Amino acid sequence: MDFNLKKLTSDAGVFFTRAVQFTEEKLGSAEKTELDAHLENLIARADCTKNWTEKIFRQTEVLLQPNPIDHTGARIEEFFYEKLDKKIPSRTTNGELLGQYMLDAAKDFGPGTPYGSTLITVGEYQSRLGGAEREFLQTSAINFLTPLRNFLEGDWRTISKERRLLENRRLDLDICKARVKKAKQAEAKAAAEPDFQETRPRNYVLSASASALWSEEVDKAEQELRVAQTEFDRQAEVTRLLLEGISSTHVNHLRCLHEFVEAQATYYAQCHQYMQELQKELSRYPNSFASNANPSTSATCPSPVSSATLPGVSPPCLASSSTPGIAQEPSGPLKIPDVQQPSTGHRKAKVLYDYDAHDTSELSLLADELITVYTVPGMDPDWLVGERGNQKGKVPVTYLELLS
Repeated sequence: MDFNLKKLTSDAGVFFTRAVQFTEEKLGSAEKTELDAHLENLIARADCTKNWTEKIFRQTEVLLQPNPIDHTGARIEEFFYEKLDKKIPSRTTNGELLGQYMLDAAKDFGPGTPYGSTLITVGEYQSRLGGAEREFLQTSAINFLTPLRNFLEGDWRTISKERRLLENRRLDLDICKARVKKAKQAEAKAAAEPDFQETRPRNYVLSASASALWSEEVDKAEQELRVAQTEFDRQAEVTRLLLEGISSTHVNHLRCLHEFVEAQATYYAQCHQYMQELQKELSRYPNSFASNANPSTSATCPSPVSSATLPGVSPPCLASSSTPGIAQEPSGPLKIPDVQQPSTGHRKAKVLYDYDAHDTSELSLLADELITVYTVPGMDPDWLVGERGNQKGKVPVTYLELLS
């Protein structure tokens, strides 16, 4: 193996002296050069930026891809594409996959059946929702995740490298300072020895020679100190310039954050629009599951959410043969207080939605409560008489689930 043994030995010696200096600093037996306050503040700010950027990046990945290791192997696939430096292909979203399953199921159930035709409608809108999700994921990855990743894998690695180099220069500087200090102490000690040995000429000559050697050692150590100081100052300036660039990083990430929020707003607005359109589409289909309880009713499907919880959404509609969406009143006057519960034909019913009575002849309802209902001769089939304790009044059939 071809290598420079002399350089290898030199590098090992430098590493050892740095390790000794670092250990002595930790033990408090060696002096340490402190960085200026401005540089320390820049380093602290950079560390804070790195830590929070990493956390935001990881959590955004979780938000955009909640189950990275699923049956599709999405994360593994992305890993190989990144290593091969190739573009990741567009992947089918869960919404699009669900929509396709619904469309395939509709073919087997029969597109002409109520269930099949509804599956087709819902499946098409699920595919649209999935397409909007895919577009949101792509936009967020390009405009938000990529800049954060570039900072962590690019700018921050450069900053970390220069900071490590600055630390090495700082250790070298302190080593040189310690060396100069020791050389001067030895020189002073050698210069003081002749005063005690003037009666011995030979010792005086040896002591003077040692003093000269230590003087040369001091000069050499001071020269190395000047070089180390210059390299340290230069590296500190380079590191400072890189750390001051964190301000530009904040500005860039702020712009990316605005774009991420804009992508989110667009995505959720599209989803809201699609769901409103889907609700309108479904309202045109017959309420087959409700009409099974009462074959004579022609009510359309009620809204699955109470009107009290969603502003701008109409309450469940009450169908009529004359006016759509409005329940037909009984043809003749019906005095509810005079109506008596029959001995047979009454049953329990569960209230599906809240209902506010429009007049004294009607009974207000609360979702999920149980009431007793029955019909009387001459009463419109869209209505029943409901009783709850001592309260009695007309109630719409479409707000009830008749129990056996």
